[in-house]
Amino acid sequence: MAEQKKEEFLDEIEDSDLDQDELIDIDAEAAELEKLDEVTAERDDYRDKFMRALADAENARKRADKDRKEAENYGGSKLARDLLPVYDNMKRAVESITDEQKEIAGSVIEGVELTMRELVNVFSKHGIKPISPQVGDKFDPQLHEAMFEAPVPGTKSGDIIEVSSEGFVLHDRLLRPAHVGVSSNS
Repeated sequence: MAEQKKEEFLDEIEDSDLDQDELIDIDAEAAELEKLDEVTAERDDYRDKFMRALADAENARKRADKDRKEAENYGGSKLARDLLPVYDNMKRAVESITDEQKEIAGSVIEGVELTMRELVNVFSKHGIKPISPQVGDKFDPQLHEAMFEAPVPGTKSGDIIEVSSEGFVLHDRLLRPAHVGVSSNS
């Protein structure tokens, strides 16, 4: 019975009015599917390369922005560092002025004080801030440089006992540490 149905089916196929052109060429379809798979893989590869190039461009832009900001903020650090001794000398000069000298050369001293104030304003304008530790503060090795250690009664070890010169930071970077004396009491 099964044999008879099989023969009838085959006879029907032979008797059908289908042209050879209408029959599906399985090999041609398989080749087209392979080509489609190749094109899809190539498209995915190009998309991946494009996304990587886009990410690289974005990273380069961010790096350039960071470098530009860093150059803007810290580009003048050498000049600032070279101006610190000028600040120190002017500060010592202003602090050493006596009342008698003010009477004799008042306008010259006023000019030096104005110059000192202008230097401080320029420092502030460009992000240079003084580090001014006080006697009794705790020594911070990130901001202070110990010039000497001495035992001083009534102080704890690591307390600042003398400030020799102020330190300075440029934005968040140390230009010069404050020079201090530190207690060495146990």
